[in-house]
Amino acid sequence: MSTDNLSLTLSALAHPARRSILARLSSGEMTVAELSEPFDMTGPAVTKHLNVLERAGLIERLRDAQRRPCRLRPGPLKDVFDLVDPYRKFWDESFDRLDELLAEQGAENAG
Repeated sequence: MSTDNLSLTLSALAHPARRSILARLSSGEMTVAELSEPFDMTGPAVTKHLNVLERAGLIERLRDAQRRPCRLRPGPLKDVFDLVDPYRKFWDESFDRLDELLAEQGAENAG
C-alpha cells in the first residue's frame, strides 16, 4: 500500500463517528439509514463520513434493487495493523518490565 493510501486510511480512522460506523459494519451490511440510527447528526453528515470511508477504501456501497447497503472492506485496516504491529513487542516488553518492578516493590513492602 502506498503512503498516500495509508494516510487516507489513518485520516478516515481519526474521527470517532467513522470508527463507530466501521465497527457497526463489522457485523454485516447496513444501509445509510441503519448506520445513522445511533448518531445525533443529519443524514447528509453521515453521508459525508461514508464518503471519507469510501475514498479510503474502507467501505463499499452496493446497489441491491431499492436498498443501497454499505459493506466493510477490511484490506486497508490490515495495512494499518501491519504499520503498528512491530510496536507490539515494545509494549509487551515494557509491560513485562513494569509487572516485574511492581512485583519487586510489592515483595519489598510486604517484608
